[in-house]
Amino acid sequence: MPGELMLLGGLGAVFLAIAIALSTVGALTTERQQVGRSLAAVEAMEAAPKAMRGELERPFSERVLGPSGHRLVALGRRLTPEERLHRIRRRLDLAGNPAGWDVDRILAFKALFGLIGFVVGVAVPLLVGLGVLRTVFIAAAVTFGGWITPSLWLYQKAYDRSEQVRRELPDALDLLTISVEAGLAFDAAVAQVARNTTGPLAEEFFRVLQEMQIGTGRVDALRALGERTDVPELRSFVGAMAQADAFGIPIARVLRVQAKDLRVRRSQRAEEKAQKVPVKILFPLIFCILPSLFVIIMGPAAVSILRAFSGF
Repeated sequence: MPGELMLLGGLGAVFLAIAIALSTVGALTTERQQVGRSLAAVEAMEAAPKAMRGELERPFSERVLGPSGHRLVALGRRLTPEERLHRIRRRLDLAGNPAGWDVDRILAFKALFGLIGFVVGVAVPLLVGLGVLRTVFIAAAVTFGGWITPSLWLYQKAYDRSEQVRRELPDALDLLTISVEAGLAFDAAVAQVARNTTGPLAEEFFRVLQEMQIGTGRVDALRALGERTDVPELRSFVGAMAQADAFGIPIARVLRVQAKDLRVRRSQRAEEKAQKVPVKILFPLIFCILPSLFVIIMGPAAVSILRAFSGF
């Protein structure tokens, strides 16, 4: 019995040694083949024409992402009317022309998200096992949602910026009025406001100063400021300044009147929002809060009633 165990152990050791030797030889052979393929690839690269080598040496973004982006832009332009392109440009102006964003980039993202939405809208229902009609409906809805997502983002960006300009304008105009009444010229007062404030309104004032420095007239620069925004208060201020410059009205008086008017409008907006609160809270109150109160208040009573009647 011990002799048989020793024999079996010896045979196992022999087979294990053979397996290890074969594995080592296979690994060395595979490694040599990989090294050979790598050397062959290097030799092929060196033997390739200069134009091909230059193309392969370019970054991945230039070789793949760039042409793909151009195709997406072309697809977006084919699917977007010219009127819609003007609206996108207008929205970019209202959003402050974010760095790196232009019409082509918006169109590329619209096409990209639309294609992603189409693929997801077709693949997921088919994997779940929905019917053809539901698949078509879901694919159309998801594709449309992906297509309009960049436009919604741009609209929200422009809206947030306009609201921030509207909130900052009364304080900026008060500071502008104080600076002019203290003896500063209008250009110096605008520079003072731009330096001591932050946000989109300060950026717009800096742009006004830059346009005036390159030779644009004060009225033209202010009118361009009004055209770049859709805030009625700012456009009213620009119109008042243009009329004051045309008729020779003292700027300090105009600024004081405009600042007072903006403060009144700000208080009116606050009152308007306060009056809208009861209407806005009505539906959450009816559908969310009142059912919870009924469950908490009437629930124990209903349980007690059921227990009382169940005894009969």
